[in-house]
Amino acid sequence: MKRHIVLIGLPGSGKTTVGRLVAERLGAGFVDVDAIIERREGRPITLIFAEKGEAAFREMERKEMETALAAEPAVIAPGGGWAAQPGAIDSAKLHALVIYLYTRPETAIQRVGTAGTRPLLSGEDPVGRMRELHKEREPFYRNAHAHVDTDRNSAQQAVIEVVRLAQSSAGW
Repeated sequence: MKRHIVLIGLPGSGKTTVGRLVAERLGAGFVDVDAIIERREGRPITLIFAEKGEAAFREMERKEMETALAAEPAVIAPGGGWAAQPGAIDSAKLHALVIYLYTRPETAIQRVGTAGTRPLLSGEDPVGRMRELHKEREPFYRNAHAHVDTDRNSAQQAVIEVVRLAQSSAGW
């Protein structure tokens, strides 16, 4: 029986890039939770954070994940902070193969840039903030079923590894 593939990791770890390619390879749907929330709210995540706060955003994110996990098996990419919410990974593991896309904070910030599109990275020291996020979230991320290195590997190499894991552990 096919199970969802949930990709977790820091912003810039490759959840969206790798997720889209994995979904294409598997002939599966791709669910980008942040994109769904932005469409539903009619504004970017940065404005949702500014107007409603992080707690309200996390609640929207939780609900979208529940909806995605209740649907047909797909490749799901939640935001980087979803996995650090208490119980989130354990709950997802009941329905999905959870894969941690590991990248160093320095690599992640190079990929996402410092243009202010990520609300938790705004401010004077986005590199320092990414390091803090990594330190805070790493213990949660480590609870995934599997880890794939996207720091030293190309997106294509990560896709091959995620597809292999999906085929051997999630019924794809």
